[in-house]
Amino acid sequence: MTEHTQQAPPLNPRNKVIIASLVGTAIEFFDFYIYATAAVIVFPHIFFPQGDETVATLQSLATFAIAFVARPIGSAVFGHFGDKVGRKATLVASLLTMGISTVAIGLLPSYQTIGIIAPLLLALARFGQGLGLGGEWGGAALLATENAPAKKRALYGSFPQLGAPIGFFFANGTFLLLSWLLTDQQFMQWGWRVPFILSAVLVLVGLYVRVSLHESPVFTEAKNSEQQVALPITTLFQKHFRAMILGTFIMLATYTLFYIMTVYSMSYGTAPLPHGLGFSRNSFLWMLMVAVIGFGVAIPIAGILADRFGRRPTMIVITLLIIAFALLFPTILASGSHLLVMLFLTLGLTIMGLTFGPMGALLPELFPTEIRYTGASFSYNLSSILGASVAPYVATWLNAQWGLFAVGLYLASMAALTLLALIISKETQHTTLYTPRG
Repeated sequence: MTEHTQQAPPLNPRNKVIIASLVGTAIEFFDFYIYATAAVIVFPHIFFPQGDETVATLQSLATFAIAFVARPIGSAVFGHFGDKVGRKATLVASLLTMGISTVAIGLLPSYQTIGIIAPLLLALARFGQGLGLGGEWGGAALLATENAPAKKRALYGSFPQLGAPIGFFFANGTFLLLSWLLTDQQFMQWGWRVPFILSAVLVLVGLYVRVSLHESPVFTEAKNSEQQVALPITTLFQKHFRAMILGTFIMLATYTLFYIMTVYSMSYGTAPLPHGLGFSRNSFLWMLMVAVIGFGVAIPIAGILADRFGRRPTMIVITLLIIAFALLFPTILASGSHLLVMLFLTLGLTIMGLTFGPMGALLPELFPTEIRYTGASFSYNLSSILGASVAPYVATWLNAQWGLFAVGLYLASMAALTLLALIISKETQHTTLYTPRG
């Protein structure tokens, strides 16, 4: 795909594109953190039989994992309709699926009330979340990049990425506020439901903006010229398998870094000495909320750099930064000093913003228009299984066996795989998002 044809001018105002693209990612990360927290401290006592606390916790964490299984399925389903019907309608459907499922969790009756149906309904709602999330990011990235001026595509592609620090900040803030306003008993009885139900506000804002959007001009041109394929997922595997695998591994270091910086660092930071740092949960949440500012600031900066110097060279430098950080952070984190732990969180989440920022443009640019929604979504969510779903478990096991330095080596090795994928891949900056056949 070479740049012979001028891209159609964007039809949607920039402010509307920003809000419509980032709101889904904000809900995704808001949901991720509130669900992960609730799955450990609330759900074992609310939705599962009481007796063996360890078994109840494992059952609860199993529902957390369901979303990772559902996400690639959502990529295939929503990607199909996104490439066949349109970006706009599919983005509305994915947001509705995700939003209804999230709010439903906050309204579910307990095991004490309806017995075994309670965990089944929780698993179903979690599957719905994963299904919606599977189609959400790819559509949001396409909404941003396919409405972008040619020389600002990475900057526009960073808009959906901004939803991550926003969602993360509000999730932490909500829990801190609830811990300040409520007793432990009140939180367990009804307070935990508040964040899930409050996500409806974000969903309504997102729906309002998305319904008022014009269809992507790139998709409209492809549809008018009958460039669509019958089964996008089949075409992806048959003709663009290499691009899908490269996209998956390009995203791998990003996912691994994020889950080590959030789930694992929280677990290690709040675990009692000598197995952790012994920090209080609230103090660690405050530190994360400050550090996440660096995450948010770095995202558009990385988009601007990727537009200026190209996706590939920018990402190669950032991935080398991840490797350097991975080898240094065990010493910083193990110090136990509040100041140095704050430095660890700030550095790690700032680098996370740098590596996450260009992805909104880079992954969609790997695929042609007729399978772009499916390809970008599938790569993004397949990488979540390889990087996100196992990272906290692997890091915890490695630390228990060989200490924090092994955790650093694990992150460095995942970044090395990303570096290899970037070296093999081609520069996508000058790719035209729409090239008519013939």
